[in-house]
Amino acid sequence: MDIEEKQESAKLILQLYELRREQKMRESRDWWFGFNPKSIQDVMSAIMSPDGWKLRQAMGYWEMAAALVNHGVIDAQMFYDTNGEHLYLFVKLQPFLKEMRAAQPNTLLQLEKLILGMPDAEKTIASVRQQIEAWKR
Repeated sequence: MDIEEKQESAKLILQLYELRREQKMRESRDWWFGFNPKSIQDVMSAIMSPDGWKLRQAMGYWEMAAALVNHGVIDAQMFYDTNGEHLYLFVKLQPFLKEMRAAQPNTLLQLEKLILGMPDAEKTIASVRQQIEAWKR
């Protein structure tokens, strides 16, 4: 990757960051940070609730960002080095993906591909899962 490609990748990452600072996105982030589903019913109830847009917005945002990385528009290592929030959303929803995909087969496919493609993916996922559990106490 030459310097211009690195600079373009950095610009896109900064633009993604700016989007996360938008008011509605902040509301979404605050909401799902406290969302700790225990079942697919919890997930579906959340999606269909008046606050469901918050979860759908976060899912859509991180799916879009992951697609940009997966298609090579954003450098994967640079993305891994500068982002972590997507891991928490994924870890919270990962146990329910099979059931979610029964209705919507493409649900979080890009995000899953991105995260499972990380170096030490399983170790990172386990660490995030542990951190989420500690925060719940």
